[in-house]
Amino acid sequence: MNEVIEQAREIITGYKGREIRIMEVCGTHTHEIFRLGIRQLLPESIKLISGPGCPVCVTPVGYIDEAVMLSLERGCTICTFGDLIRVPGSEKSLAQARSEGADINMIYSPDDAVEMAKNFPDKQVVFLAVGFETTTPSACLAVKKAKKLGLENFSILTANKTMPNAYERLKHSADAFLYPGHVNAITGNAVCRKLCDEGVSGVVSGFTAAELMSALAVTIRMLEKGEPFFVNCYPRVVTEEGNIAAQKLMKEVMEECDTEWRGLGLIERSGQRLRKEYSDFDARIKYSLPEIKGHSNAACRCGEVLQGKCRPDECKLFGKVCTPLHPVGACMVSDEGACSAYYQYDR
Repeated sequence: MNEVIEQAREIITGYKGREIRIMEVCGTHTHEIFRLGIRQLLPESIKLISGPGCPVCVTPVGYIDEAVMLSLERGCTICTFGDLIRVPGSEKSLAQARSEGADINMIYSPDDAVEMAKNFPDKQVVFLAVGFETTTPSACLAVKKAKKLGLENFSILTANKTMPNAYERLKHSADAFLYPGHVNAITGNAVCRKLCDEGVSGVVSGFTAAELMSALAVTIRMLEKGEPFFVNCYPRVVTEEGNIAAQKLMKEVMEECDTEWRGLGLIERSGQRLRKEYSDFDARIKYSLPEIKGHSNAACRCGEVLQGKCRPDECKLFGKVCTPLHPVGACMVSDEGACSAYYQYDR
């Protein structure tokens, strides 16, 4: 393993070619590359830029507003993963709603929300389903379980997204993508190979030091050749076909829809919503939510960070008005957010 890292280090530190831009699509990659000190090895000509690979970060402000409305105006019990609670909405976050008496609960699995609905039949429980292909299957399982149990007091508010059309939107943003290994573990590699046929290069990477160093070294060497490429550098987890069972589950319970991404705007067929057969568990339908167009702080540059157009520390709010304790944008809140990574490791 040390030999692999050392060989990769020689390739990375010895690079003397033209400037290249590599987009870390995955927020976990961004944090790990910082944490492991890999950024300090990079020559000036290798630029790592952050992309939209944090589901909390790309969830639009209007979604937070919907969740706040469900909690304060519809009297619902909200169940969500922890980092979403402090993401600012147009007027307030879920944390602020909780301070006003809303029933907001941090959970660790969608199944926890199902169990809450089962154990407290007087509560109207709504799970905030935010995530990419990696977490959508667990939300689907929760809905199927609730239907089997006949729980009429359980529903989900979907903000589930898929990566293929986001890659299409961003395909001229970098010389190569560092693809998220956990997403490809579900989807397989067909989308990445299709993008390669369109001239978009990329490498799938894992999350250890050896895997990240190897993936960056392979990316550099392949870019030097000047031809579009795709390489799976995470073969111990990512197979060509992906997780067939998870893919079937998502197709059974959900269907494609157009959806809004923070910073990227509306992307066609990049969202997931419940199919008609499961519409009784769709919180938007169940509670007759109006269409909400949220608005964020005009000075916040989260949208540009998510497109790789600016670094977090180029935002005038970064580290001053916007900090992890008092976030202005989602990228400072999430454990996978680029602003959070820069604040924690690069100030």
